[in-house]
This record gives sequence, C-alpha cells and structure tokens, in this order.
Amino acid sequence: MAPMKTENVDGRILSLATEVAESSNDNVPVLLLKLKEILKSVPSVSKESKKLKEDIYSYDLIQYCSMVLKQDYSRVAGGWSTAANLSSILSNCCVGMDPAENPEEFYSSVLPSAVDNLLFLGRRLQARFIRAIKDEEKSEFLRCFRTVTDSLCWLFGGHVQLTEHVLKNEHFLQLLMTNDVETGTMVISVLQNTVRANSSVLHHMDEQIIQAILDELIYKLSSSTNPVTGSAATKALLLIAESHQPIVLVLDVRYKGLQTLLSRQWTGKGFGRELGRLLDILRFGSYQQAEMQKLHHAACLIQAVWRGFRMRKRLRNLPKAVSSLQRSFRAKREQEIIILQQQKEEEDLRRQLQIHRRRTMRQFHERQLTMLEIVHAGQMDKHMQEIQEKSALLVQRHWRGYRERRNFHNQKQVLKQYKAAVTIQRAVLRFLEKRRRIREAYLPWEGPKEISDAQRIELQQKVDHYLKLHPVSELSEERSKELHLRAQKTLGQYLLKRKLEQKSANRRDALLAQVSTDIQMLYNAPSLKESTEKDVEMYTSRSMPVATKAKQCHNLMLKYTRWPWWKKLGDEFMDEDDVVVDDVRLENNSLYIAGFKPSLFTNLSDANAETGDLTQDAPVP
Repeated sequence: MAPMKTENVDGRILSLATEVAESSNDNVPVLLLKLKEILKSVPSVSKESKKLKEDIYSYDLIQYCSMVLKQDYSRVAGGWSTAANLSSILSNCCVGMDPAENPEEFYSSVLPSAVDNLLFLGRRLQARFIRAIKDEEKSEFLRCFRTVTDSLCWLFGGHVQLTEHVLKNEHFLQLLMTNDVETGTMVISVLQNTVRANSSVLHHMDEQIIQAILDELIYKLSSSTNPVTGSAATKALLLIAESHQPIVLVLDVRYKGLQTLLSRQWTGKGFGRELGRLLDILRFGSYQQAEMQKLHHAACLIQAVWRGFRMRKRLRNLPKAVSSLQRSFRAKREQEIIILQQQKEEEDLRRQLQIHRRRTMRQFHERQLTMLEIVHAGQMDKHMQEIQEKSALLVQRHWRGYRERRNFHNQKQVLKQYKAAVTIQRAVLRFLEKRRRIREAYLPWEGPKEISDAQRIELQQKVDHYLKLHPVSELSEERSKELHLRAQKTLGQYLLKRKLEQKSANRRDALLAQVSTDIQMLYNAPSLKESTEKDVEMYTSRSMPVATKAKQCHNLMLKYTRWPWWKKLGDEFMDEDDVVVDDVRLENNSLYIAGFKPSLFTNLSDANAETGDLTQDAPVP
C-alpha cells in the first residue's frame, strides 16, 4: 500500500521510509529500530501517538517490521536482540491503532501475519536457546524469548480477536511441546493470558486443538517433577476448566487417572490452593458444584465447631448451674424455716400476752374486791368517786397523747411546706439577683443617679464659677457634631476594649486556677521510690484529671437527684462571683477542669444552715 498524502506527516517517518526503501534487506531491521525513539517522543496514550502509528502504517513500516522477523539475525547487527526489539516495536505500533484507510486489510491480514511471525521468531529463539552451551548465550536467548512472548501477549491483549488465531497456530503448539522448563513455562503463561483475555475463545475452537493443548499440559504434569512446570500447568488447566464447562467432562472421560496423578505427585509442592480447586472441579464435575460443595463443607465445619463449643460451654457451666440450683433450694428452704419460726414465735408471744392480760385483769379484780372488803360502808361513795377520777385522768392522758401525736404529724407536714416555701423564695431571690448582676455587668452605662435639689444647685454654682474663670469660645454646629461623633467613637472603642479585657481576665483566672491545681498535684506526688506505673500514667496524661473531675461531678449529680423538687428550682448554692465567669465559660465553649472555686451543688451542710437562718424572712404559709 503506497502512501497517497504527505501533508501533516512527521519528517522522521518520511526519511525513515525513504531509507528503508533504498537500503538492502540486511540493513532494514537496524533502520526500523528508529521507530522506538519516534514512538517514545510522544505520550503513549494520546492523539499524537495514534497519528504517528497511522502514519507508520500508511508508509508500510509496520508490514516491514512484520516481514523482517522471518530473517536470520545471525548476520544482522545486534543479532537476535534486534529481532526481539523489533517484536516489541511491532506490538506497540499495532496496539491502540484503528486505521481509517483500509481497516479490513489491517485486521484480516496485517495482524494475523504479525502473530504468525512473532510465533515463528519465538520457535527459532527457543531452538537456539536449547542448543546453546554457554551460559551467556542461554541467558541472552532467554531474554529475547521473554521479550517476544511479552510482545505477543501485549498484541492480543489489545486485539482480543487474535486469541483464537494464536491458539490455532501450529507454531504455538510446537512451542508448547518442549521439555525445556524455562521456555515451556513462558509458553504456558502465554496460554493463561490468552484465556484470561478472551474467556469465550475455547467455545469457538476445534476440539482437536483443545485436546492437543490438554494432552501437552497433562503430559508435562505426568512426566515432569519440577514444581515450576507443575504449578504453571495446573494453573492453566484450572483456568481452562473454569472458562469452558465441557472440558471438565473431557478431562473426566479422556484422562481417568488424572485425579490420582495430581493428588499423589503434586501434593505439597507449594501450589496446593490451585491444585485443590482443580481436584474439586474434577471430583464434582463443574466449578459451580465444587464451590457449592466447598461452601457446604465450610458450613458443616462451622456448625460442628459451634456446636462443640456450645456443648463444652454447657458442660463447663453445668457444675455451676447445679451448685446454683442447690444453693437457691437451700436458701428457699431456710427462708421457709425462718418464716415458720417467726410465725411460731409470734403466736407464742400473742398467747403469752393474752395470758398476761388475763392474769393482770384477774389481779385487778381481786384487788378491787379486797379493797371493797376493807373499805367501810360509809366511805364507799368516796372510794368509788376516787376510782372514777383516776379512770377519767387515765383516759384523758391517753387521749391527749394521741391528740398531740396527731397534731405533731400535721405540724411536721406544715413545717416541711414552710421550709419548701423558704427555699422557693430564696431560689427566686437568688435568680433575680443574678439577672440584675448580669445586666449590671454588661450594661454599666445607665446614667447618673438622681440627686437632690440642694446638690443640683451646688453643682450648678460650681459650673458657673468654673465657666467664669475659664471662658470658652463658642463652637459652631458642625464643630459640635464632629466632637459628638468623636466622643461616641471613643466611647464605643472603650466599651469594646473593656469587654475583651474582661474575657482575657476570666481566661487568665481559669488558667491560674488550673496551674495552681497542677502545682498542688505535683506537691502531693509520691517519691520516685514509692511511685507506681499508675502514678506515672496519671502524671503523664491529661485523661486522669478529666476522669476524676467527671467522677466528682457524677457523684454530685447523683446526690442532687435525690433532693425534693423544691430544692432544684435554681442555683441556690452558687457563689455570687461565679455568675459572670459561668457566662464566659459558655461563651468560650471550653471545659473548665482545674480551680479552687466551689462547685454548683456542694456544701450541703452550709446550705442547710442558710435555710435555718433565712426562715425568719419567709412568710408563714
């Protein structure tokens, strides 16, 4: 295909095409190596790279690269390394290119011929590697062979439709049929990459080709003892079986001793995971059934472990349960015995009280009869009157005692209500005082206080006397407004500065309190000989003071929750100096930890004392 247009074509490509056309066949491979520098001059994935590749294709340089791979490079400058570099250039030029002119020729002729020539070059390199004696020659041929196989993988990775052509090529099968470990492993890796690039390629191929590939892989597994070859062949068989389901049946029917061979010869060689998956597929007939069986086995294993653990736990806890049951039964039986004894004692006590009461009544009646016998008949009325008076006094004493006890109970409720009223009044007064102090703290400029007429006259006389001694010139209206605005601005600056100073002073007080607490903790610290790890952790971390403070606040809040409702109406135990400080803490949005100021709900005894002192100011309910 001759190029038709030379506009917008890189000059390097034109000069290279001219040199290739005019030079001999032996110099063409060396000249084509310049394509590598041309391709490196632009980014690999860009419009410029695609344009260069199209120009290279339009000037038949890709076809030249493909054809020169069939030459004998023994006499070419650079030797077989030049051929390997040309294979890399060929795959790089073909991948990522979609020619606008004659795309059918590119896909149907150029790409397949490139694959054929790469495989042919690989065969020649493999043969020379096997025949080589010196280590340097073997390493050089192996490096060139690896470059060719990588180029082939890169080519059919960019054009997936070439995978079927690769597997059908007779050169690929001949490359696979080798006893050499290193080159054979590389060819098997090419087979794996082919199946990975196009997993459906096996569905469109002839069964004879697939069977030939399987024969060679299984032959390597049966004849070789090298773990590298065994691992590569096992992975290739596993990949083929997972990609094409009918191959599993072929392996089962055609190669009946494969499972035994794999399990006996290749177990414990370092690729047990892939080998186990392949054996499961061969055993169960499909990859899905093998996975299901694997999951079923895993589920059974988990269930067995869990049931064993649960049963061992029950057996381990069984003595505790028996002892707990016995302990609870004995405790219940002892409780029943104690209840029966108490009931018996109560019945005995009740019986004794009844006997004692009857004996006392009998003795009382006997004494009355004795007194009646002793008393004279004329003194009987007086004696009966005395008895009635004593009985009336006894009845009155009992009634008054009952009445006083009842009144005391009522007075106790009234006293409790009285104390509640006093606490409520104190809370309201404290709340009002706090609000007044807050208003005074933030609104100090409320104007002067009222003065009496005599003070007003005296001040006016002083002002008049000062004006006579210090006369001033009259100011204009504009000058007065200017002075007024200046005074207002100065006043606003002063108020803003005073508020900031108050905030900084409150922050400074909090920091001083925290520093004083830290100093006190350092003073109370134990000596180095007596210190433990817990002490070291407490003095090297800030979390311990925070936890201690939180624990104290928690205990105080628990004590606070036990108070009656009328004690929770306000901050009745808050110090008066803490009102503005609390507002500053809330405004700064910080947690106050250290300090010596009292908490919100502390000193309950002082609060109770204050409650007793303020009862005289509260109204009587």
